[in-house]
Amino acid sequence: MSDIAALVEALLRPEIYPHRPEQVRLVQTQMSFIFLTGDYAYKVKKPVNLGYLDYTTLEKRRFFCHQEVELNRRLCPEVYIEVVPVTRNRGKFQLGGDGKVVEYAVKMKQLPQERMMDRLLLADSVTEEMVSAVARGLAAFHDKAATSPEISKYGEPEAIKVNTDENFNQTEKYIGTTISRPTYDFIKDYTNSFVERNRPLLQKRVSEGRIRDCHGDLHAAHVCFTDGICIYDCIEFNDRFRYCDVASEIAFLAMDLDRFYRADLSRAFVSAYVEASGDNDALQLLNFYKCYRAYVRGKVESFKLDDPFITDKDIALEAAKSYFRLAHRYARGKKLLLIVAGLVGTGKTTIAQALARSFGLGVISSDVVRKELAGIPPTERRFEPISSGIYSEDFTTRTYRELFSRAEKLLKQGESVVLDASFKKREHRLEAKRLAEKMAADFAALECVLDEHTIKRRLEQRVREDSISDGRWEVYLAQKGEFEKINEFSFQEHIILDTAQPISNIVGMIAQRLWSE
Repeated sequence: MSDIAALVEALLRPEIYPHRPEQVRLVQTQMSFIFLTGDYAYKVKKPVNLGYLDYTTLEKRRFFCHQEVELNRRLCPEVYIEVVPVTRNRGKFQLGGDGKVVEYAVKMKQLPQERMMDRLLLADSVTEEMVSAVARGLAAFHDKAATSPEISKYGEPEAIKVNTDENFNQTEKYIGTTISRPTYDFIKDYTNSFVERNRPLLQKRVSEGRIRDCHGDLHAAHVCFTDGICIYDCIEFNDRFRYCDVASEIAFLAMDLDRFYRADLSRAFVSAYVEASGDNDALQLLNFYKCYRAYVRGKVESFKLDDPFITDKDIALEAAKSYFRLAHRYARGKKLLLIVAGLVGTGKTTIAQALARSFGLGVISSDVVRKELAGIPPTERRFEPISSGIYSEDFTTRTYRELFSRAEKLLKQGESVVLDASFKKREHRLEAKRLAEKMAADFAALECVLDEHTIKRRLEQRVREDSISDGRWEVYLAQKGEFEKINEFSFQEHIILDTAQPISNIVGMIAQRLWSE
């Protein structure tokens, strides 16, 4: 431990590097110390044995450093430069030099952190065109990636079971810390039964050559949009984690996009990959492999709790929990019917659209349906007297009937749905819940609330703009007196949203409520 601490301290000094950086910043993973120097990054492997990797000897670390450079040059050739020995002479560490070799470092060009996909996702700066370009690049990479009888055997059901069993064995110690016993058991049962039920499909993938020498660790933090697209930091330490079904690789990044509440980007990525590769069968395995990949990430974050060099355990704890929640969500695989209820001007449509983007839901809006039934253009204004014309009780009943009919069609197709309407009457809300029960879908009523000052300002602005909604202050006042209090649902089914909060906070809170253990 003292030797490692001394090495880290030495590599944090700018004078040890030939190009003399102004400062050096340390980033840690479970497996490595990474020293960021501005122009270059130097990656030193920790002397650890985690079961699935063994870096405990200098010779092993040297071997895997060279493996890392060779394998990553497949997708990111300009970034991986060389393996540099770290020497010690008279107690002084050097990069290169004539002393005794005490360590090895992978030297890379330092990629711009602000162009990493995970950073760009947080800034809402990733587009469907960007993820589609990643998908096309991966399809071309997979097409040329090595395969052989030795590689293909890792797609056999028995080999998949070895990996999943290892996950469950290695995470059992974290039950009660990062994952609950019921969630652990549920995911384990789902995984085992899926592999058994889908043996013919898995064998077909093997015979078709879909098992390749892949990247193996394809999540958003490993994609950089710089000069072109650099996909870096593949798995070098264990061939069996790289030798996998290409569907598993695609599921990894799709899962991570879901984790960032960008199901729209996840769908665009998968769609572009299937179109470029022609691999339609991958879709049948997508949910299973998303679950597997989320569980792996939960495991890796859990391991950080035992790493003496990582001090901020709370971040790792919350990350592990969120990954395991996501894995549980995939394992459950249930459809979802949400209703977004509330008075006019409280932000129902904004929330519905955000949920559609975040969770991949189909949106059905009463404003749209109402005008379609009336045969008028969506943006044509109908400022009719309250409760008359297309807003009469009879026409509203007809609108809700059509709303539920369209929702049922989507649910039958396996889609999840959010209904955007006032749902001011209890009978309509209960009808929505009955539909969810009929279609074996989870259900929740999201009630949007907002202070009257903001509502009035929003409605006044809406009148001046093009909008599908005909909402205005007089409608708000009328609805306020007619809205039947939502008290017919359990706490789990009724989520009250103060829509003055940032949308990202609201989406995160909804996700936690919907998929909490």
